[in-house]
Amino acid sequence: MTSGAGRTNEDTFTFVPQRGVPPAPADTAVLGVVVSVPEPWAQLLVDWRAKVGDPQARLVPPHVTLLPPTEVRECDRGAISEHLAAVARRHPPFAVHLSGTGTFRPVSEVVFVAVALGIADCELIANDVRTGPLARPLNFPYHPHVTVAHDVSTEMLDVAYAGLSELHAEFRVGSFTEFEQQPDGAWAVVREYPLTGPPR
Repeated sequence: MTSGAGRTNEDTFTFVPQRGVPPAPADTAVLGVVVSVPEPWAQLLVDWRAKVGDPQARLVPPHVTLLPPTEVRECDRGAISEHLAAVARRHPPFAVHLSGTGTFRPVSEVVFVAVALGIADCELIANDVRTGPLARPLNFPYHPHVTVAHDVSTEMLDVAYAGLSELHAEFRVGSFTEFEQQPDGAWAVVREYPLTGPPR
């Protein structure tokens, strides 16, 4: 098991609108880029998130974030798509091994499944994604993970932490996904970008 003390869940997608935050202007969009967790582990993680009462359980597909929710201009969307396609062409498919749980407590009330293998690949792609038309700073160091409990009680955070502590999932990542936030706060898939770069 791992601990993320000293970090936060900046890259956790929020699939419901935040109270008091005005919607993005009509000439902008909010995008995110992720590595999706495949079945059968995706449904398992959704079920666990629902079990602990996480309000985003059925709205947030299990994922490792590459680009946290980022507001962009609509007029830049074409350049962004070209940029992401170019990034995908530079990086090869890679293996991911999820193993055990970690937490950002006490900095942030989040429990996650840890990425044990594939960290460097996620970091390289995430750094590449955050260039050009998607260049942006991060407030905290990038830390690939899969959120499984957020906005729940301390007791339920403990349940998720203990209940998934023995989880092991291995899969091959062949693409990353661009999402766009909808007016109701939900996220819709924009495009899949196959990883076709040369082997490292």
